[in-house]
Amino acid sequence: MKNYKRYCQALDLVDDEKLINEYETIHKNIWPEVYQHIKTSGVVDMQIWRIGTRLFMIMDVDDTFSFERSGELEKNNPIIKKWESQMWKYQKATPWTPANQKWVLMEQIFELNEQK
Repeated sequence: MKNYKRYCQALDLVDDEKLINEYETIHKNIWPEVYQHIKTSGVVDMQIWRIGTRLFMIMDVDDTFSFERSGELEKNNPIIKKWESQMWKYQKATPWTPANQKWVLMEQIFELNEQK
């Protein structure tokens, strides 16, 4: 098994049950171009979890991944820009998210395997 770097991020959803249901339905069958963009960016695995309106994303990435590279790939891909624009119908930044960002990195504060 390869060693991958893990990033965890948070994002909120608009507090509207109909929109939340739409968002979940869309993510059960993402566009092929979005899937390819994620993989091309160096993401090996990705999961999104939800409680209420809070989303939690876990990304395992290989050594080709960087947020800067992913942003450059997105900036040059009109389909990904369209996807991200449409997602703002459902999403909103957390209270801790810097301006002009969506997902915000979370800080790891505990790991069982690090305990003695």
